[in-house]
Amino acid sequence: MKPAVAALLLQLAAIPLMLAAVWLLATAGMPMSYPAVALVQGLFAAALSWWRGLAGWWRPIQLLFPLALYGAAQLAIPPLAFLAAFLFLLLLYWSTYRTQVPYYPSGRAVRAALAGLLPQRPGLRVIDIGSGLGGLVLDLARRRPDIAASGIELAPLPWLLSSLRARLSGSRARFLRGDYDSLDFGAYDLVFAYLSPAAMPALWRKAAREMRPGSLLVSYEFIIDDRPPDRTVYPTEGGPALHIWHF
Repeated sequence: MKPAVAALLLQLAAIPLMLAAVWLLATAGMPMSYPAVALVQGLFAAALSWWRGLAGWWRPIQLLFPLALYGAAQLAIPPLAFLAAFLFLLLLYWSTYRTQVPYYPSGRAVRAALAGLLPQRPGLRVIDIGSGLGGLVLDLARRRPDIAASGIELAPLPWLLSSLRARLSGSRARFLRGDYDSLDFGAYDLVFAYLSPAAMPALWRKAAREMRPGSLLVSYEFIIDDRPPDRTVYPTEGGPALHIWHF
């Protein structure tokens, strides 16, 4: 079960526990305010998330979610505003609940370091899987006009914006919309990933199965537990590393 779905079910499972606690306190002459009820709901949901072994960062989310709902209700925000916010976030993050890969933008130092890893031969094919707004791919295409730089992005809004950026700037960068699992990694000389720890085991299995001898897999910040990197580069002193695997 996907963690986001599990978190939602645990939040729902906490409701009867919260109602029981509210009823017991009310019968004891200690009625609770609505904020206190929201806090109790969050505490039960966080405790259930800990019990079921969800990642630690789900606990504060579960704790604060009911309080956030209560606070939003007090603001009397028009329903259309909620709908607009929901649609915007849906287009921005799309299936993050399934892939467990949020939007992680890479900085200028990372782009420069990655460009320095590219072999000095024309015709290289480079792809950024989960390319977001396209900054890294556009930068590589500008630095190395002799290579084919592309990105793939599942979320519609970032893909659309990156494609527009390439077209308006006249860049040769190319952006695909879809899941990188549909790609053949064997078609690329370098595959760059800035994903999440949850995605790394599947990424390694795909890379080991498809990548050609002489190609590179580069992951920013996140490692592959089953295979130590062949080389590590630090774009900024004391910051996260670029982990490099040679095939």
